[in-house]
Amino acid sequence: MNPIIQTDSLFMTEALKEARYAYDEGEVPVGAIVICKGIIIAKAHNLTERLVDCTAHAEIQAITSAQNYLGGKYLDECTLYVTIEPCVMCAGATAWAKIGRIVFGAGDDKAGFLRFGEKLLHPSTQLTGGILEKECAELMVNFFRAKRK
Repeated sequence: MNPIIQTDSLFMTEALKEARYAYDEGEVPVGAIVICKGIIIAKAHNLTERLVDCTAHAEIQAITSAQNYLGGKYLDECTLYVTIEPCVMCAGATAWAKIGRIVFGAGDDKAGFLRFGEKLLHPSTQLTGGILEKECAELMVNFFRAKRK
């Protein structure tokens, strides 16, 4: 197996742990981590319900935490791992942060930024999707199924 895919799977497993925290807290189960030079520098999950803030997405929380950790606003040497394809707002935030790479688990046909195209990202950002896709999608499906009961 390709070592990059193995590493991506390992880090996506960490993002899934964050998504499960969100699930347990009644938040939409999205988790995100930021890696810099092979080290996890930020972990986050959705906090929109707890903070009563529609912008408190996992990606935004992780980006802010990583910027604070590094002491700067640009994350061009970092990778964002997120369990679900980012929304337009979060894609825009990654562009402003100049994030080097985004890796997501499951796509989001309803609210994902890819509906509008990759031009929402910074031109130098690399994009990889479908890492642990099944696990990421199942968590989301299970969450909304339980909400509808």
